[in-house]
Order: sequence, then C-alpha cells, then structure tokens
Amino acid sequence: MSESGSASSLVAETVWKEIESTRTVSDDQLWTLHFIFGKNMEGAARIVDQRGVSRISGNPSGRFVFQVTGESPRKKDHYLCFPHHFCACYSFFYDVLNRRQQLSCKHQIAARLAASLGAYVELNVSDEELALLLSKI
Repeated sequence: MSESGSASSLVAETVWKEIESTRTVSDDQLWTLHFIFGKNMEGAARIVDQRGVSRISGNPSGRFVFQVTGESPRKKDHYLCFPHHFCACYSFFYDVLNRRQQLSCKHQIAARLAASLGAYVELNVSDEELALLLSKI
C-alpha cells in the first residue's frame, strides 16, 4: 500500500472510532469518508439506509461475519464480508487486491458503517451453521 493509502487508512480508522463511540455519524464524518472511499462510500450508505447489512453470529462462540446485500437491481446478491480484511465480491478481488485502486469495496464499508452505528440485522445461528456458511466462500 502506498504512503497516501496508509495515511488515508489511518484517517478513516479515526473517523470509524469516532462514529463507534457516539453511534451517530455527522455530515463532516460522512464527507471525510466519502473523500477517502469515493463512490464506494455512496453505495455503502445506500446499502445501510436500505437495511442491507446483517451480522450472522454463531452460538455459543460469538464469532460473526457480515452479510451485505448488493445493489444490483437485476439480482440481490449477498456477500459475506469481514469489514477489515475480506469481501467475497468481485470488486474486492479486482479493485482492492489486484489493481489496488480502492482501500475497501462498498460491502466492506457498508458492514463497517452498519457495525459502527449498530444499524444491522442480527441473525443467530449455531457455530456449525456458521462454519458451513464460511466454508462456501
């Protein structure tokens, strides 16, 4: 990652922590995140507004993964996502990992925003069901 990417990541992390501490997001924070993430922030905000983020938690371990609904009008794909590290979508592999044009895909940003605001749907499954779900990635 370039120095500017690293600096952007540090600024974004500071903003995420501020949002998490208040469970609210200000216009200034949204602007900063939009400056860092660009169009992916716009898509992420739409996904969160449409309640498109679920947190799937395994019992009894408490381990969890986010499931984020895509925006495609033709089909509503669901992507398993770890906000800091991974998304199963094409954009994550192409724009984030391969071309390094983005810091995160919109699904990762949506999961992080929803987690920071507590604005996700909670789904509880057994640890076995969670393991099966993750094995399909």
